[in-house]
Amino acid sequence: MSYTIGDGMVALALAGDIVGYLYLRHKTRQKKIEIIREERMAAMEKGIPLPEFPLEPARDPRPDPDNVIPILGTVLSTLSVGAMIVLYLNVPAPSSFWVSPLPFTFLGVGLIAFHLLTREPGR
Repeated sequence: MSYTIGDGMVALALAGDIVGYLYLRHKTRQKKIEIIREERMAAMEKGIPLPEFPLEPARDPRPDPDNVIPILGTVLSTLSVGAMIVLYLNVPAPSSFWVSPLPFTFLGVGLIAFHLLTREPGR
């Protein structure tokens, strides 16, 4: 496989975008710290006490547990059905290889059914 100059330029542009984004995020945070420091120094000169504030609010990375199971079931089902369709259309006729993603389809459908059967009534 041979790469062209355009491929290299795209890779360099992507790397430059990532570095630029990280640099701007760093500069924005530094500016925020500088503003907070100036406000604190002015308050100290005037004798006004200021409460401590975190630089960034704490994030809760956990997703809503009620949505994880049906989302995972939907993703597994659709990806495996799509894979079966692609394999059926692209693999030669005497082969039955297209059914290989079927366990993932059943897993996805089972997760969706589990969610529907165990959810609270009225929701």
